[in-house]
Amino acid sequence: MVSRSFLKAGHAPTLFASFLYFDLSFMVWVILGPLGVAIAEDLRLDAAQKGLMVAVPLLSGALLRIVCGVLADHIGPKRAGVLAQSTVLAGLGLAWFFGVHSYSQVLVLGAVLGVAGASFAIALPLASRWYPPERQGLALGIAGAGNSGTALASLFAPSLAEAFGWNTVIGLAALPLLLALAVYLALARDAPGRPAPKRLADYLAVLKSGDAWWLMFLYGVTFGGFSGLSASLAIYFNAEYGLDPVVAGFFTAGCVFAGSMVRPVGGALADRLGGVRTLTGAYAVAAAALALASYHLEAGAALAVLLAAMLALGAGNGAVFQLAPQRFPREIGVVTGLVGAMGGVGGFYLASTLGLARQLTGSYQPGLLGFAALALFALMALAGLKARWRVGWTALRPASAVRL
Repeated sequence: MVSRSFLKAGHAPTLFASFLYFDLSFMVWVILGPLGVAIAEDLRLDAAQKGLMVAVPLLSGALLRIVCGVLADHIGPKRAGVLAQSTVLAGLGLAWFFGVHSYSQVLVLGAVLGVAGASFAIALPLASRWYPPERQGLALGIAGAGNSGTALASLFAPSLAEAFGWNTVIGLAALPLLLALAVYLALARDAPGRPAPKRLADYLAVLKSGDAWWLMFLYGVTFGGFSGLSASLAIYFNAEYGLDPVVAGFFTAGCVFAGSMVRPVGGALADRLGGVRTLTGAYAVAAAALALASYHLEAGAALAVLLAAMLALGAGNGAVFQLAPQRFPREIGVVTGLVGAMGGVGGFYLASTLGLARQLTGSYQPGLLGFAALALFALMALAGLKARWRVGWTALRPASAVRL
């Protein structure tokens, strides 16, 4: 999949630095989910509060992605990344030093962790600007596989919390971030030919395009499903099946790792088959799997269908970002921020509605079925968009460069 010609087409050290920065930032972004059972026990949180606790970083990250997308275009992705990573490190250090003692303080910490989630709008433009359009799907898929950091959080945070306490884990999370920052400073380079900075109004002018809104919605479903489940599954497996927090973390890590690692595959498939065709399959599988998961299957079967959902959503994440650079090659920084922001909003919606559904009905089923319906709507929307996009996008660039 990663050929020698691909490696020669761009800048491999920057691609690796982007991946590592993204990966460890995402580990921190969702860390409240794997720690959620321990935090909820200490602070005596109900189901709705747990849902909001893991959803706040997703919403904060969504809003900050717009800021970071504009910042990456204005001062360059590398400098924007250093600024964002330093902010997260400061937040983690203060939370560890002073401690987190109340629900409101957890929510404030979650808002700060959103800066780590906003790394998406920095890492992807940093990598993608080094690669030609025909390599964008794979390049963005590799950089975007930093989603796997969410699996690291699920794998290690619950057992570390058992051994040292969850507040200590927040401080320990800063250590790998320091390593990632050192690698980033040493290896990452801004691509030559970066577009000149524009006024804020010029950046947001892309919102006048209906295509931007559709790409935002499509990613709101794929990444929203992925991030919402990543943040919620440890709590879900503990509450729904009574699994020990560490075992629930292992289940979650398996789902998240699979969804993360398939993102480059989704990008490569989109390069070969077209983004719309790849997304069509992804939405169909995700809708069916989420609907099945809502019926309280046996634990092993629930793990299997949620794994299928995460694989489909992960592939869909890569496919959306095969489409975005084709339509907005000069505004990829801000478009990445806007599209990524909607992904965070989708994650906030799923995580918060899962908690609310459990609180109001005693079941996660309404939340899962609601998101399955969104995936089904996205599937139907694609059928109408493909023909219009083929005509409209070909008018903007050579037909041979359009891969739908």
